[in-house]
Amino acid sequence: MMEPTPAQERIKDEQAFAHGLASRHLRGLVWERFFQAAIAIGIIALLALMFNVVNRIFGVIAVQEAIHPSELSDVPLEELTPDQLSALLVEHLPSGARVLVRDSLLGGADNYNANRTLTMGEFLPGVALPEAVAQLTLTDLQPENTQTLLVAAMDKNTLLEEAYSQVVGRDVVGSWPLTEALFNRAAIEAEVAANYPNATLQWNNWLDGQFLVDSMSNTPANTGIRTAFLGTIWVLVLTLLVAFPLGVGTAIYLEEYATGDNWLERFIETNIRNLAGVPSIIYGLLGLAIFVRALEGITQGRTLISAALTMALLILPVIIINAQEAIRAVPPSIREASYGLGATKWQTIWNQVLPAAMPGILTGTILGMSRAIGETAPLIIIGAATFIVKDPTSAVSKFTVIPIQIYNWAKQPGGQFQDIAAAGIVLLLIVLLLFNATAIILRQRFRRNLSA
Repeated sequence: MMEPTPAQERIKDEQAFAHGLASRHLRGLVWERFFQAAIAIGIIALLALMFNVVNRIFGVIAVQEAIHPSELSDVPLEELTPDQLSALLVEHLPSGARVLVRDSLLGGADNYNANRTLTMGEFLPGVALPEAVAQLTLTDLQPENTQTLLVAAMDKNTLLEEAYSQVVGRDVVGSWPLTEALFNRAAIEAEVAANYPNATLQWNNWLDGQFLVDSMSNTPANTGIRTAFLGTIWVLVLTLLVAFPLGVGTAIYLEEYATGDNWLERFIETNIRNLAGVPSIIYGLLGLAIFVRALEGITQGRTLISAALTMALLILPVIIINAQEAIRAVPPSIREASYGLGATKWQTIWNQVLPAAMPGILTGTILGMSRAIGETAPLIIIGAATFIVKDPTSAVSKFTVIPIQIYNWAKQPGGQFQDIAAAGIVLLLIVLLLFNATAIILRQRFRRNLSA
């Protein structure tokens, strides 16, 4: 058998190379199409989610009123003063006004029964009440005292909502999403005429200005998200004030000062990375044991500061790990040049390392805060309220947050509450985007300053 010539061997090698190259190109094309499909599926899922949410926010509602507002006042209820609105409530709810105080101001029947001997001043420590009213218990309230209490503890919008829900009896007896309102209007009108002859059909946007400024209510038509929105802002700001300096400080120590030879340093480093994977509900139990119970004298129990400290523990591992990576990515030559000019270690860290690492640190902070803004389980564990009408005014105020309200509305019977939950979802996304946009702007500014 004749041996192949060099020319034949070269042709064979070229053919093998061409075959291998084609195979590699084919594999690359397959993976490229796979990644494109993954992106397409993600975009489709996101669009489907947004369509479902927006479809629930807009639509038509059937509104029914037990008493027309014109029968109660010669002028629209919106033009009445808080004193007139409270007088209207007391007049038309002679016994129900006391129930209104109990449910809206004192935290409901269960909370009142557990603290029956407390006075109005003790129930509402942050409200400026007349001395004569502050010393009364709920059973001692007379109509004139109830009117004074309502004016002192509720703003005009809240009083107006209560007048519509408690006296006028305005109620949304049916709601239909946008697609049904556009393509099935005749059937909707027939259904309303048959089941609710006194109701009127109205186009509705659940995410309107009134939804943002109204406090919570038991009726879908009158409920709002103001208290939960303010609670979310308070929790985010307090969490950031606690977690950011602690997380960055820990990362600086572990990267710039710790040598890694100490067993304690290695133990801390390992456990920080392990804590990043701990379920959030565990942090809720930890916050309940430490901040709500053990430190109750400082945090006042189930308050905003307890929630913020719990959420700070939750996101600390994320901030620390990302800050470490950002600090580690700073070239050693920057440190060496700073030392060469006579700078101390801290001067080098403050003036050279931190500015260079700040874009990465802010990225980690964005990731941590994005996780915190959507958490529900830890806050439920430490006692965030599911129904509260009093806005938070300090770090020791009782509170609720948007995710808890979304969860509470979503599990309520009736389609209207699901529509309101959709509006809450959109608002939560807007808050998240605004918060992230602020951090991204700061990150880009640091990058421009570093480049300059």
